Amino acid sequence: MSASGGTKAIVAALAANLAIAVAKFVAFLFSGSSSMLAESVHSLADSGNQGLLLLGGKRAQREATPQHPFGYGRERYIYAFLVSIVLFSVGGMFAVYEGYEKIKHPHEIEAWYWPVGVLIFAIIAEGFSFRTAIKESNETRGKLSWTEFVRRAKAPELPVVLLEDFGALVGLVLALGGVGLALGTGNGIWDGIGTLCIGILLIAIAIVLAAETKSLLLGEAAGIEDVEKIKNSVVDGDTVTRVIHMRTLHLGPEELLVAAKIAVRHDESASEIADAINAAEARIRAAVPIARVIYLEPDIYNAQAAAAGTNPGKDSGGTERPGGTETPGTTGTGPSSEGSTAP
Repeated sequence: MSASGGTKAIVAALAANLAIAVAKFVAFLFSGSSSMLAESVHSLADSGNQGLLLLGGKRAQREATPQHPFGYGRERYIYAFLVSIVLFSVGGMFAVYEGYEKIKHPHEIEAWYWPVGVLIFAIIAEGFSFRTAIKESNETRGKLSWTEFVRRAKAPELPVVLLEDFGALVGLVLALGGVGLALGTGNGIWDGIGTLCIGILLIAIAIVLAAETKSLLLGEAAGIEDVEKIKNSVVDGDTVTRVIHMRTLHLGPEELLVAAKIAVRHDESASEIADAINAAEARIRAAVPIARVIYLEPDIYNAQAAAAGTNPGKDSGGTERPGGTETPGTTGTGPSSEGSTAP
């Protein structure tokens, strides 16, 4: 896994969650707190999730094969999606069930110092893990807000760890509140309410993760900035005069496919066009290093054909879609005839 995959953040989260899971389970055995049991299962699920992320990163590094000619980069998306399922089922649903049972059959918390001490330790450990994830994310986040970073990041590991750690910290505060209220009032129902809130929180985070990783699995285009860099790199103003239409697709977090129909001058020789295409590919890779699979198709631009068609980079309402783009003032009609004549 590349550095941008946040390996350091994943390892930090894994170490913290394993230690916290053991401490929480010991606290549950001594105190009987359902919040502690829910939190121990939550931390255990998070530990498994970090293991899945590391496994996905390792498997994604396999070389391409004839059966999978574009490689295995998307395995990282698959394992991130599995994380959301584990978080929903093992973490969230278990906590909801445990909270419901504790509300229905409340009992007092014994040896209160165990859950309180463990929760304070867990908050410190999770805070360290969260800080590491934030530091790693800031190296790639740029000027994006945290919401935009989670939604636009092509490498799924850091958003997953960020949301997991954030959910863990909020869940610990809820557990501490539930235990505190149960101790203060002598009514164990508050412990169950805290557990139920933890479950709802985990389910909400799991749904967000599932939605974002589903989009990555379906196939996302390059970001707007990378699309602009590619457009500007293709045209040399000499042999290549414009981009008729273009599509981009992430084959993995660090591998981008670029397919474009480009306009060339009608009087250029085949050799000159071939040299221009090779030069354009080199410029694209220099501008966007993750553009590793590039297909450029030369054609002759025809303004009348372009004006008669629809812009493949826009939907029916005229809104430009990411990855489908053209140079200003051009339009197209489809994958094989946008603004072109027959070769």
